Amino acid sequence: MYFLREGYEVFAVDLDPLAIDDTRRMAAFFAPALSAANFRIEPVEAMSFPDAFANTVLLNAVLHFARDEEHFTAMVKGAWRVLAPGGILFCRMASTIAMERQIELVSGRHYLLPDGSERFLVDENFLMKITAELGGELIDPLKTTVVQNQRAMTTWVVQKALRSEAL
Repeated sequence: MYFLREGYEVFAVDLDPLAIDDTRRMAAFFAPALSAANFRIEPVEAMSFPDAFANTVLLNAVLHFARDEEHFTAMVKGAWRVLAPGGILFCRMASTIAMERQIELVSGRHYLLPDGSERFLVDENFLMKITAELGGELIDPLKTTVVQNQRAMTTWVVQKALRSEAL
């Protein structure tokens, strides 16, 4: 809503048609000049936007729904592909950071959280490994907020090099 209200050109993807419908309605109200085609029902890992299309990509509460490491990596690479050189990837996702004693491993990187949900969780080493594989640069230290001892949400902000050799 903020970006629409402030006049940014916004694009979005989601697999949920209702989420895209809601976004289109919000855009029609706050930014009527934007095309409904900016909002697409498709997965992050297979977005139909062209390469190097966006200056900023936001993945807010998306990546912790990954099925496994391969799916997580595919989603990140999908976002990275559409990111222009010098662009910023901003991700907020659930993590193990500061919750190691309160979570229970289910399998792989899937954990049962105290709030009863099961999520794909990252940690610092995993995010730093992905950052290096992308050829990106962490432009803000990882930051984690513990939400009432129920889950931890980590913010990962990476800048794409002006010339990218990775991926």
